[in-house]
Amino acid sequence: MSDVSLASPGRVRQTLSVAQIVKQIGPDFEPSRMIYWSDFLTSAFVGWFALALSTTAPFGSLLYGMATLVAVFALLRAGLFIHELTHLKRGQIPGFELVWNLVIGIPFLFPSLMYIGSHMDHHKRAVFGTIDDPEYVPIAHWGRFRIAASVVTASLIPLAMPLRWGVLGPLSRLIPSLRRIVVGKLSTLAINGDYNRPMPNGEQLRRWNAQEAGAAVFVWAVFGAVMAGWIPIAWVAQWCIVSGGILGANQLRTLLAHGYENEGQAMDAEAQLLDSVNLRTGSILTALIAPVGLRFHALHHHLPFIPYHSLGLVHRRLLAELPQNAPYRATVRDGIGTLRGLWRNAAAPPRETFSEGPVARGF
Repeated sequence: MSDVSLASPGRVRQTLSVAQIVKQIGPDFEPSRMIYWSDFLTSAFVGWFALALSTTAPFGSLLYGMATLVAVFALLRAGLFIHELTHLKRGQIPGFELVWNLVIGIPFLFPSLMYIGSHMDHHKRAVFGTIDDPEYVPIAHWGRFRIAASVVTASLIPLAMPLRWGVLGPLSRLIPSLRRIVVGKLSTLAINGDYNRPMPNGEQLRRWNAQEAGAAVFVWAVFGAVMAGWIPIAWVAQWCIVSGGILGANQLRTLLAHGYENEGQAMDAEAQLLDSVNLRTGSILTALIAPVGLRFHALHHHLPFIPYHSLGLVHRRLLAELPQNAPYRATVRDGIGTLRGLWRNAAAPPRETFSEGPVARGF
């Protein structure tokens, strides 16, 4: 467990109570294979079914709109299991990463290599909130135009992914200078454009080789099928719409994950906790836009070993036990409505700090 106290300074008894509560709820917090598999596969099935249905409905019809929305939110949920993949220990749920890549990662051109190997930098005490954190930029100091542009840009990213995996990836194997750019800047789900991904090695390199090859084959197979008339171009367009909707919704969720006040300085443990956000879950839209435990982002940062299906229980127990002036309570904010506060307080003109990431927005 992190050494930051969830209780107020001086309340040693309350701090010990936190450790005891967490141990009582689940001393090992083993992820449930049944929950992971059933949740992921159900979400993926519903999402793909809705996506297929949306391709048969007249564009702009009620059925089309409903099917598209269901596809976006169901596949967003299935896609966000990439976050759990990052925190699972190797072998805890055998085959889960492979199936995730086959069902979601490769078909949507966001294989797990884009998160595994970089996301843990966001959890490092000395890195969080600094220029080396791939998932943190001082959004609270941005202007409204830049905030809106980040959502629009995220929605357009699927248009560039076939180029990344089908052309630049294979070419970069032959051109070392291009390879450094592709790996460093075009292979990470990040919001910090100053983040530079190191070259993979060892087990990471084997993962990259397999997933890059799979994504390249998928791109060219779809291209060939479209050229042969086997796949209607309208289906590809709908894939872009749904994929763009997923990433746009995910960017809205990313805006809710932290306070984003820090401008690159190192932060102590309590400051990192207070910069992270737990969302109240009364709204259906909040539950849809921040699934798979991501509503409890502050708790996750404090106790990253807890599987997503246990976070809600731990959060409720902590709120029931902690004193009213405990810092942890300050992490709780309104759900999707928090975006209104961010928009209302947007700085004008924005201060120049980190640059915005070119690939994705903290998926």
